[in-house]
Amino acid sequence: MKIRIVSSREEIFTLNPNERIVHMTFRPSNKDIFGLVETCPRVEVIQLPKSYMATVSKSIEMFLGMQRIQLLEGDVWGHRKDINEYYSIPSSVMEKIKIMKTEGKSTEDIETKVSKESKLNPEMVAYILTKEAPA
Repeated sequence: MKIRIVSSREEIFTLNPNERIVHMTFRPSNKDIFGLVETCPRVEVIQLPKSYMATVSKSIEMFLGMQRIQLLEGDVWGHRKDINEYYSIPSSVMEKIKIMKTEGKSTEDIETKVSKESKLNPEMVAYILTKEAPA
């Protein structure tokens, strides 16, 4: 699973329309969010750093909710955009989620353990759990 890293407003309009998960490294305005949703109609998750989440307007939160797009808080640790525009969630993390799911662990246990080990936030682990790791 890959997360598309977007580091500038200008970059939004050059994105592939099939992007599903986008991490924005800058503080997006309402116009930036609308532009992202318009450019990438299949987007399912927009991730923002914790410091930027507090500045997202209620109207944007409502808009994203109506579009069934999750707004998640989180960081992409150790990623260098100059090397690759995508952050790939390690296959070991995906495998760990699958194993724990087949062992019958609760969703909360999986989210807690995997987020601690991988530095992914629990909401992103929950998204992966529902989208990519069927038992």
